[in-house]
Amino acid sequence: MKRTALLLLFGITVFGAAPEPTPSKNPLAATSSQLRTLTRDASRAVVEIEVTGYGSGGEDGNVGVVTRQQGLGSGVIIDPDGYIVTNAHVVAGAMDVKVLLSSATDEDDDASPRRLDANVLGVDRDSDLALLKVNASDLPALTFASIESLRQGDLVLAIGNPMGLRNSVSLGVVSATARAVGETSPFGYIQTDASINPGNSGGALIDAEGRLVGINTFILSRSGGNEGLGFAIPANIVQDVVTQLRAHGRVERGEIGILMQDISPAMSSALSLPRARGVIVADVTPESPAAAAGLQIGDLLTSVNGVRVSSVSQFRSYAYSQRPGQTVHVELMRDGDTHRADIVMRPRHTAYDPLAALSSPDTHLIPRLGILGIEIDRDVAALLPPLREQSGVIVATRAAEGLGQVVDLQAGDVIHAINGSPVATLEFLRNKVSELGRGSAVALQIERDGQMQYVAFQLE
Repeated sequence: MKRTALLLLFGITVFGAAPEPTPSKNPLAATSSQLRTLTRDASRAVVEIEVTGYGSGGEDGNVGVVTRQQGLGSGVIIDPDGYIVTNAHVVAGAMDVKVLLSSATDEDDDASPRRLDANVLGVDRDSDLALLKVNASDLPALTFASIESLRQGDLVLAIGNPMGLRNSVSLGVVSATARAVGETSPFGYIQTDASINPGNSGGALIDAEGRLVGINTFILSRSGGNEGLGFAIPANIVQDVVTQLRAHGRVERGEIGILMQDISPAMSSALSLPRARGVIVADVTPESPAAAAGLQIGDLLTSVNGVRVSSVSQFRSYAYSQRPGQTVHVELMRDGDTHRADIVMRPRHTAYDPLAALSSPDTHLIPRLGILGIEIDRDVAALLPPLREQSGVIVATRAAEGLGQVVDLQAGDVIHAINGSPVATLEFLRNKVSELGRGSAVALQIERDGQMQYVAFQLE
C-alpha cells in the first residue's frame, strides 16, 4: 500500500499538478466551508486572558487564608491599536493581567501565542465589562454589529477559551434577543444555545457576517457546564460602555424616574387593557424627568427612540446606554389614544449618593486603593443601615484611575481592618497603605450588606 501511494505521488510529480477540485454542489459542504472561513477570520481577534491575583480561602476552606490565585478568561480585540474588551469579573482582583495573542487555527494549533502585559483602563461592574490595552498595533479586530438587525433564530458562533482550551468555537442560534434574567437585569441579554463554558467569559459572539453581536458573559446551569442557556451582553451596550471607559475611565448613566412592569394576561384582564402583553408604567417618581414629561401610572409604553418594545428588558436595553442630558423619545398609549413624550435623562442616583456628596478628592482620596473613603462617625452612621461594627472607613466611590478599577471594593463597603490591623480612622488606613511596599499583599476585611468578607490583592 505504501508503495502504491508513492507511485501515485510520483506520477503526479511527473505528469503535472493535480487539477483544482470542482466546487461542491452539496449545500452542506458549502456551508461548512463558509463557517470555516468565518471562524478563521474572527478567531484571530479573540484572545486568552491570564489573570493573577489574591483571593481568600485555602484548600481546607479556611476563609481567613489569603492565597495567590490564577484565572483564565477570554477577550475581544475591538481596535487594531490594542484595545480589548472582556468581562469585569474576569479581571476582578487582578494584580497582573496578560493577554495571549495568536493567529493559530486548527491547522496550526501549536503556534506559540504572543504574551503581552495588559493595562486595565476601566471597569464597569454594572454591565460587567472591562477595557484593556496592550502595547501593540495592526491587530485583527472585530467590528460591532447593529443589534437592531439581530433576530431570534439567527446563526451565531461563540469563540473563546473554555476550560483553557484556546481558540475554541461553537455554533448555535439566537434563542432570544433581549432576555431578562431576574427582575433586576439592567438590560436584556442575548440568549444563545451555542456552547459556552467557564473560560468563555469575555469571548465573542459573532453573527454570520463575522461581526460582534455580543460578549459572552454567563450561563444558567444545574451541572456547572453548558446546558444550552448562554447569555451575552449586546453589542450596543458593549460599544457604549467601551466608548465611555476609553474616554473617561468610568461610565455615566441616566434615568427617567419610572418603574415598569411586563403586562401579564391576568393584569390585562383585571385592568381591561387593550393588549395582553407589553410594558406598563407602574410608578412615576415625583419631580422626575418622566413626571416632567407628563408620563402617568397606567401608561402603556410601545416604543423608545423609534424602536417598538414589548417587554421591560427591551425597553431597558434601548434606554440603558442613554446618558444624562440626552433625550429619550417615548411613544405610549393612554385611554386608547397614542401619545409621545420627550424625556431628558438625569444622572442616575445610587443608594450612597449622600456619602459621595460628603467626600472630595482633596481630603478623602486614598490613591493606592483608588477610592474615596469616609471615616465613620455619628453623622455618617445615621446615613447607613445598622453595621456589625460601628467604626471603620466606608467607601464613598471609586476613583476613575488606579486600583479602584480592579479591586473588588464597592460604594457602601465598610473597611474594618487591613492585614489584620483594625481600621478606626481614615488617616490610619491611608498611612497603613502608604507604608506597604510595591508588590505587597493586602487583605482588607470589609462589611458588605451586613456580611463580613475579605478583599485581597497585591499593590502595583
